[in-house]
Amino acid sequence: MEDSVDRHVAEWSKELAWMDPVKEAIYVRLAKLARHASQARRAALDSDGLRHWQYKVLLTLRRQGPPYTASPSELADRLGLTRGALSARLAPLEEAGLIARTHESADRRRVRVRLTEAGHAAFERHAAVEEADEVALLAVLTPAEQRTLADLLRKLVVAAEQGPEPSVPRRPRSAES
Repeated sequence: MEDSVDRHVAEWSKELAWMDPVKEAIYVRLAKLARHASQARRAALDSDGLRHWQYKVLLTLRRQGPPYTASPSELADRLGLTRGALSARLAPLEEAGLIARTHESADRRRVRVRLTEAGHAAFERHAAVEEADEVALLAVLTPAEQRTLADLLRKLVVAAEQGPEPSVPRRPRSAES
């Protein structure tokens, strides 16, 4: 079985004698799969009428567990946003009825953001579509192959998360420099 990456590697191997074809195949396949997952996610969101950033807010609240609430600063931290950027994102979600902002009774200055029933339903619809897409893609692998792939990818993620920053090779300086 041959794929487009095999052809890519074969073409570049003729031009770049120093290129490791196995490394190239791995990285190009990872990039293609990431692009495929991103496009499938975007298509699923479009069918729901959600934007990616809107889904991320719903997902973050859903991940909190019942009662699916968080303070704006907790949400901002989890999403990697400033409070101002988060506030701008919450307004359209609140207008759409997907979240509600409420004040705590003990301290009216404290605000909680809560996933509404409509927001919960929107999250569940999208998550179900995404799950079906992911299951369909992985269906070509046996359960044992899926476990092996998950284990191998874990090793790479651990190395990426714990390892040193990637080095950037320096180009040789010319004699004129």
